[in-house]
Amino acid sequence: MPNAIQTERYRIFPFFLILAGAIGFWASWELTVAKIQTLQNPGSSLGCDFSILVQCGANLSSWQGSVFGFPNPLLGLGGFVAPIAVGVAMLAGAKFARWFWIAFNVGIAGALAFVCWLIYQSIFNLGTLCPWCMVVWSVTIPLFWSVTLRNLATGTIPLSRGGKKFFASAYGWVPLITIVSYLIVAVIAQLRLDVLSYLF
Repeated sequence: MPNAIQTERYRIFPFFLILAGAIGFWASWELTVAKIQTLQNPGSSLGCDFSILVQCGANLSSWQGSVFGFPNPLLGLGGFVAPIAVGVAMLAGAKFARWFWIAFNVGIAGALAFVCWLIYQSIFNLGTLCPWCMVVWSVTIPLFWSVTLRNLATGTIPLSRGGKKFFASAYGWVPLITIVSYLIVAVIAQLRLDVLSYLF
């Protein structure tokens, strides 16, 4: 493993997986509870409905909220268990095979692709920003960058020596890359929904 990632940042990787997974699971749980509430009491106001712009109700009741025939939050309840389990196993000393890390990376890449689609749907079609959905977005994005750059830096995803060195350096920039990703979403939301006008 390259020396560049044998740093404190890399050693906190399993803790980050656990924390991000726990936050994502919590947000998915809140969304699931909200969905159950809408099924039991159609038209009721949800605790996460703050305004026409910031609300969960429109998202949960739309077809985009149940893409596969069941509420999307159920995917989160199942999916966010994975990073928690991997993080705990790493802390216990588990060593995973290359195929496992690649499969894990593919799964998280799929989650990011789905989140990007949901961001698009939320901003451009539904015209809302769902609070708990945004929490899910906020943890999926850094999960993707940290796992992907970790796999590239360690050679789990085969690269030349120069490529591994580059991504080992890039690994330390995960927080900045994540912030830039957030800013891109924020700018798109502002340009499309004029979010600031609802705040002032």
